[in-house]
Amino acid sequence: MIVEERIYRIRNGRMGRYLQLGREEGLAIQQPILGGLIGYFTTDIGPLSEVTHLWAYADLQDRARRRQQLADDPRWQAFLPKLSENIEQAENRILVPTDFSPLRHLSHPAGFQEEKRL
Repeated sequence: MIVEERIYRIRNGRMGRYLQLGREEGLAIQQPILGGLIGYFTTDIGPLSEVTHLWAYADLQDRARRRQQLADDPRWQAFLPKLSENIEQAENRILVPTDFSPLRHLSHPAGFQEEKRL
């Protein structure tokens, strides 16, 4: 299992819009395809105007396949420009849980779903 950490620095004054788009449109497109949402977070202390989301995947191949499926989805292609105009900077990391991480021992992390055929 791997966890993808996606960090977005949101343009000044655009956090509300970014979160609204994610809540009302984006997640409905992402969730059925990516499946393994662990959580969406905003920063309270530290760098301001950041949103982080964590997604669980079986492995790098699973991630690549699901991300490609999302990129190919016409709904995502139509949605992405609306979301992107609110983003100043994006960062992405792949995290591997340690052998003693509680997350590693869960058969299905929070929000993780088996693949659904669309």
